[in-house]
Amino acid sequence: MARASEQSAPSGSGGAMEPPPDIFDAQALDLEFWLRPRTIDVIRPASKERAKLLYWKDGEIIESAYQDLCHIMRDVNGGNEARTIDPKLFETLWGTQAFVQRYGIEAPLEILSGYRTAASNQKLREAGVPAARQSLHMVGRAADIRIANLNSEVLGGLVKSFRQGGVGFYYRAGPKGGWIHADTGLQRTWKG
Repeated sequence: MARASEQSAPSGSGGAMEPPPDIFDAQALDLEFWLRPRTIDVIRPASKERAKLLYWKDGEIIESAYQDLCHIMRDVNGGNEARTIDPKLFETLWGTQAFVQRYGIEAPLEILSGYRTAASNQKLREAGVPAARQSLHMVGRAADIRIANLNSEVLGGLVKSFRQGGVGFYYRAGPKGGWIHADTGLQRTWKG
């Protein structure tokens, strides 16, 4: 049987597969899901880094893996400056990836943007890239993400269902498509 990520997409869908019927309902996850060890598989296209890290086990963050994740989330466009990242953001990112893995989607979580310095954020604004003046990226509480072969609408709906903060939907034409902004601020949704 073909895995969900290998199945051909319905015509007219732009290459993205249709979601399983309950993919938007992360609240239906059982306690066992949240108690198991947390390994996250991430790729950072801008720096060409990839890591698969067990960062949480037996109710505790594994400090060395957490620091590695913070390093991967650094500002790769602003001098490689790093800072601590809100652990709740990693929970949302892990939960999103672990949830879609239940359906055979084994692709790494692409980190398009993590922490940003104020200078990097301003450069993006000046270049016309959507970046809020007081972006949560600048305090380690936001990430722009994508999962290959997963429609942005589906990914954003899943992130939103975790109810951990804001979700921005950024749709773009092309083979890579758009991305989703996930943060640990106030619960809100927008399209950019």
